[in-house]
Amino acid sequence: MPVTEVGELDMIAYLSARRDAYIDRLSATPEGVEYLNEAWRLEQTEPDRAASREVFGGREV
Repeated sequence: MPVTEVGELDMIAYLSARRDAYIDRLSATPEGVEYLNEAWRLEQTEPDRAASREVFGGREV
């Protein structure tokens, strides 16, 4: 997108494009991918019960 058109975007479209560009830049390096994976993990609110059972054992409910 040309820089001259950026000013014509509404706020939501601009923020979405900026977020996508940031994620794209981070995805280009191994350190960035590690950061993105960690950020995703920290946003999760539900436990991964299957992974916990795999690590600690237990029964299926």
